Amino acid sequence: MDREYTVGEVARLASVTVRALHHYDEIGLLSPSLRTPAGYRVYSPADLEVLHRILGYRELGFSLDQIADILADCGDMRDHLRRQHALLVERIAKLQRMAANVEKSLEAYVTGINLTPEEIFEVFGDVDPNEHVQETEDRWGDTEAYKESRRRTARYGKQEWLEIKQEGDAVEGRLAEVFRAGAAADSAAAMDAAEAHRAHISRWFHDVPYAMHRGLGQLYVDDLRFRAHYDEIEPGLAQFAHDAIQANADRAAAG
Repeated sequence: MDREYTVGEVARLASVTVRALHHYDEIGLLSPSLRTPAGYRVYSPADLEVLHRILGYRELGFSLDQIADILADCGDMRDHLRRQHALLVERIAKLQRMAANVEKSLEAYVTGINLTPEEIFEVFGDVDPNEHVQETEDRWGDTEAYKESRRRTARYGKQEWLEIKQEGDAVEGRLAEVFRAGAAADSAAAMDAAEAHRAHISRWFHDVPYAMHRGLGQLYVDDLRFRAHYDEIEPGLAQFAHDAIQANADRAAAG
């Protein structure tokens, strides 16, 4: 004979309150299979199985009304387990996305990009502005340029970042336009585009002397990530940007 459980025993086993079990009974969600002659609730192992399903769906955030509909739709325990597994996988994916957003917010706070995850997405799209934050801090964290950039960007809000992004895209677009036109990297048009690039960084982040700008130009061809970024705009643009930056620095030195 299957064991029978009192309401108190079920409450202890399932870590729920007796009041909750009474409520489930009152709304018809889980009514015990038996009653004692004195009218006390008695639960069977099958009742505990249903309670397990209910608590599982409650943990997933479903209301009692929704759980009642689910229990009515699904069949045996395997059906419920499959459904709960699918819902858990979905919930895990959602929590992972939430965790990623929290990490992005934390990184943004650390680097001075004081935006919400939604604002970061609106400004930068799928590009994560903090993807290489640790690497950047490791390489340049002790430099005055990095510290100045941190001081400036800490004051920027969404509007400033939108303006920075728009201006940066225009600067890169200008370099690409000159390159597509077939101009030489040491032509006035190319050097002026490189100077606009230097001025953009100096305006928003930190002063960029020509020697530093030369180093950035070298980074654009040596670092595969930067090279891929420029070459995605226009194949060969990374090398052209590098050459134009070097030519512009030479022009400044000669002048």
